[in-house]
Amino acid sequence: MNDQFESYATERRNNASADIDSKTALEIAGIINNEDKKVPLAVEKILPQIAALVEDIAAAFRRGGRLIYIGAGTSGRLGVLDASECPPTYGVPPEMVQGLIAGGGEALTKSIESAEDRAEEGVADLQKINFSGNDILVGITASGSAPYVLAALEYARKLGAVTGAVSCNRESKTFALVKHPLFADVGPEVVTGSTRMKSGTAQKLILNMLTTSSMILIGKVYKNLMVDMRPVNNKLVLRSIRLIRQICGCTEEEAEKNFALSGNNPKIAIVMTLLDVPRGRAEELLKQADGHISRLDTPEFRGK
Repeated sequence: MNDQFESYATERRNNASADIDSKTALEIAGIINNEDKKVPLAVEKILPQIAALVEDIAAAFRRGGRLIYIGAGTSGRLGVLDASECPPTYGVPPEMVQGLIAGGGEALTKSIESAEDRAEEGVADLQKINFSGNDILVGITASGSAPYVLAALEYARKLGAVTGAVSCNRESKTFALVKHPLFADVGPEVVTGSTRMKSGTAQKLILNMLTTSSMILIGKVYKNLMVDMRPVNNKLVLRSIRLIRQICGCTEEEAEKNFALSGNNPKIAIVMTLLDVPRGRAEELLKQADGHISRLDTPEFRGK
């Protein structure tokens, strides 16, 4: 077991930082920065695999399924972080993207290292949210050996759910359990075994791509604008009105009027303004277009 563990890339010593404890603050920062530069290049190498998982996530969303992240430690926290930012950004219910972490909510702010060894809790946490074959499970683990994650992936696979795994070790045990293995080859960490560093950065980049890309595919973004955001504070209300003006080329007065008439829904207000239709018709058209404003913003629709 120890021999296998020592073969993991995340556990190998990094020659570039071998004498880091004798360096100045600036030199230490430079070593870390140089290593960090390798991360996006490692992620770039697996873009086709990321895209394939994105397509499955978008398909699950269209049929009413959910995306569930599961991980331990830093990996689990990153999953919870990515999931928690989807509702305000894309106007989706919090159940649609969820993050599960070994040790539960307490582990978000306090290290509970032993929690990742509790395989049965990975399955129990999925059962608590009624995970089904209609959902997608993505395991996040730098080493790829956390029993909490492995057991959950095995359970999801038995249910017939699509599964994916993000890991930074070629030998990750998660890869044998998933349809979509995402191996980010970032190499050894600056501080040996500290996977909150390059491995965590790679995971964050990949999770950004998974949710952002899938939300774009289901119509939550128009051009590069967050048209489905929830304006829950004054800043977001002002941003919504600015969005309507930017997209529609209308006056601020017209943007404010349609925003109010839409029930403070920027996406509906944009369609109302673009096509000069009442709220009900805008909602009907968006439903026909599966939520994609781009399918409506055409000369044909503008003329209707």
